[in-house]
Amino acid sequence: MVQLYNLHPFGSQQVVPCKLEPERFCGGGRDALFVAAGCKVEVFAVAGQELCQPRCAFSTLGRVLRLAYSEAGDYLVAIEEKNKATFLRAYVNWRSKRTENSRVCIRMVGHDVEAPFSETFRDQMSIVEMPLSEAPLCISCCPVKGDLLVGCTNKLVLFSLKYQIINEEFSILDFERSLIIHIDNITPVEISFCIGYVAVMSDLEVLILKLESDPKNGESVNHHPRKTNNPVKLSEDISNETLQLESDDFVICQKPMELLGEKSQQSGVSVTLESTGLADEKIKYFHVQHLLYRRFAPDISSYVLSDDIKLHSLQLLPIYQTGSLTSERKNSSQEKELLSLFCFFSLPHVGYLYMVVKSVELMSVYQYPEKSQQAVLTPQFLHVITSNNLQCYTVRCSAAAAREEDPYVDTTLKACPPVSMDVCALRIQLFIGLKAICHFKNHVILLTKADPETIPERRESPKRLLSRKGTSVNLKTPPVAEAGWNLYIVNTISPVQLYKEMVDYSNTYKTAKTQSCIHLLSEAHLLVRAALMDASQLEPGEKAELLEAFKESCGHLGDCYSRLDTQYSHLALPYYKMSGLSMAEVLARVDWAVEDGSQKYERGLIFYINHSLYENLDEELSEELAAKVVQMFYVAEPKQLPHILCSPSMKNIDPLTAVSYLRKLDTSGFSSVLVTLTKAAMALKMRDLDMHRNEMKSHSEMKLVCGFILEPRLLIQQRKGQTVPTEFAVHLKETQPGLLVASVLGLQKNNKIGIEEADSFFKVLCGKDEDTIPQLLVDFWEAQLVACVPDVVLQELFFKLTSQYIWRLSKRQSPDTTPLRTSEDLINTCSHYGLISPWVNVLISSESLADKNYMEDLSKLQLP
Repeated sequence: MVQLYNLHPFGSQQVVPCKLEPERFCGGGRDALFVAAGCKVEVFAVAGQELCQPRCAFSTLGRVLRLAYSEAGDYLVAIEEKNKATFLRAYVNWRSKRTENSRVCIRMVGHDVEAPFSETFRDQMSIVEMPLSEAPLCISCCPVKGDLLVGCTNKLVLFSLKYQIINEEFSILDFERSLIIHIDNITPVEISFCIGYVAVMSDLEVLILKLESDPKNGESVNHHPRKTNNPVKLSEDISNETLQLESDDFVICQKPMELLGEKSQQSGVSVTLESTGLADEKIKYFHVQHLLYRRFAPDISSYVLSDDIKLHSLQLLPIYQTGSLTSERKNSSQEKELLSLFCFFSLPHVGYLYMVVKSVELMSVYQYPEKSQQAVLTPQFLHVITSNNLQCYTVRCSAAAAREEDPYVDTTLKACPPVSMDVCALRIQLFIGLKAICHFKNHVILLTKADPETIPERRESPKRLLSRKGTSVNLKTPPVAEAGWNLYIVNTISPVQLYKEMVDYSNTYKTAKTQSCIHLLSEAHLLVRAALMDASQLEPGEKAELLEAFKESCGHLGDCYSRLDTQYSHLALPYYKMSGLSMAEVLARVDWAVEDGSQKYERGLIFYINHSLYENLDEELSEELAAKVVQMFYVAEPKQLPHILCSPSMKNIDPLTAVSYLRKLDTSGFSSVLVTLTKAAMALKMRDLDMHRNEMKSHSEMKLVCGFILEPRLLIQQRKGQTVPTEFAVHLKETQPGLLVASVLGLQKNNKIGIEEADSFFKVLCGKDEDTIPQLLVDFWEAQLVACVPDVVLQELFFKLTSQYIWRLSKRQSPDTTPLRTSEDLINTCSHYGLISPWVNVLISSESLADKNYMEDLSKLQLP
């Protein structure tokens, strides 16, 4: 399903001042456009919104059949035809070609250049001839390493990019034929190559391979053809007897097939590697991993021409590792690290986008309203041309890459729109007579002919197009130039500008179509995310603007999921987190208006506020906002109200307001002791000690301990990473220290507090420094022994207690508070305390040791 929005991704438009009708054209990095016509290539400078200006021109050997540019190495490569023969040539150092009559150096691939000629090569363009045993049909340059892959009949030839070092200051670009990939039963019409990934397309088949450079089991490279799989015999699909029946009266059609991963080896396509490079080459490919094989069957319901059933526009699109969206990028001089790779190809009416890194998965299917002629995929959009329309579709590459890059996507910390989200058409722009398209930087290049005249072609039997046996590549010469053509540069607007238009557009869907609102805001979010991932497209200073738009888009999505009742309401939490908005700022965006005398709060907002208050954020809500939060939870989630009131962020809540809501609660469905303790805490804030005592007396001490276990923040809170005792804990220390110790012990036994955290809590509570041990902490240690807490290391606990007893005996130091347990209590309740030794009784009976605390510590020292 494709949703259609009438947005404006295309901005200004320029006309390229070509002298002849372009036959082939391609973009050159960030600032150049190459246009081939006849036996000449014109180069135009394209920078910003300025007019396209001629830069230089150079002659070719013959008419250009294919043209490709490599940013790595900054070279142009072309398949040229002269006297019915085809040639492969690379144009190096073309920027030095200042005039058409400037000298040009022509050399053969691999030809050694002597040092005396270094200055000559430095200042002039070089043409590198690359001879092949078979005619080249198609070409592709690796966007990362600059290696060149050439498609011939039933094989692919890989030329590795390398540099010949002339001297310490100068090196020249060269190529080495390093690998031949033999592919039986497929004649490539288009190929695409990227860091070892190879995509091959015939009229109705697509094959994606990965060349692996790591040898298995220490085996060496084989310099002869070697099978990499056991192909399924052709008889499994169609027998030889059936092939003999092919005639003008029969149409033999193979069935459609899609094979992913290892299953694609069953396609019947045999792949063989033949290494031809030198032994000291840095990267050698030893194995082939099959990733995808897909075969299409033509629609034979009508007798159609060949052009109506062919695949077109094969493309591999890489997305590179960018690091955190909010951090500075790595040094641009470092080699790019591939994050994710996508493959696109298209039939006339349907386009297919696959993700091929780690797992092979069909991401999106594009249904075109009209027959397409060509398409180009970018990290942000898919641009498709029909005879009269330029169409712009959204893509899901950034959503898939985000999940490869960040393991915390799709958690409570971060979120990203799903890959499975429906694609949408942003714009269908009218152009008369569209013929070809290419893309580079933020430019879409279009070739149009206002009054095209189709050349009559012989109607062939479709049987030649329905099996690999009859597959052929048509590199026909374009017709003679005719009037009425134009080459346009259509500039796409900045991502931030289009993002703002999407946000404005989404406001029309806020009340009527909630899903459309979320969908369009998700598209805006992915647009900005894709721009941040595509580092090569960012202008200086643009990243900060994009990051601001990214945070804003997260806020808008958070608003959608918090206010609209959908099954994905929980996404409000991660989107609000990514937006950088504080809890107070989020609450300020809430519409508190009451309709029909009742207020409804959607679960997305409740989930966000509840989770945020549980996180112990270092943010204190104002009294007004805190009151609104209490009202919200009383209406929507009354069971959570006691927990909400215990959050440090609710410190400023008016205790009278809190108590009034707590008294309204029906405690039949949940723990009443928690409500009692919360009211007791609010009574302390109001300094109403009578109310506090009455609440505490309404439950037994054991139930009160259970209440503290249900909500530890009644006693202990975290503020700026520090353990802080509450006012309730301070009051219990003075009035009910036994309850306090029992409650903290219960928290420890239920894994609500750690050992070190508990020790720190008692020291802070008693106002002691790190080196001073308060008696309340000793009481806690003794309670741990009595309770036999499983996580406590007994030897460490024995050491702490023994050290404290000995220290007090040696210093004649009395406890700062009355101990909760006597030595007799400990001996009777804890098996770790032994019987008192006779000599201790003698010392205790001595009149010189009449100090009761001294005698108690001496008795407690009887640990085993």
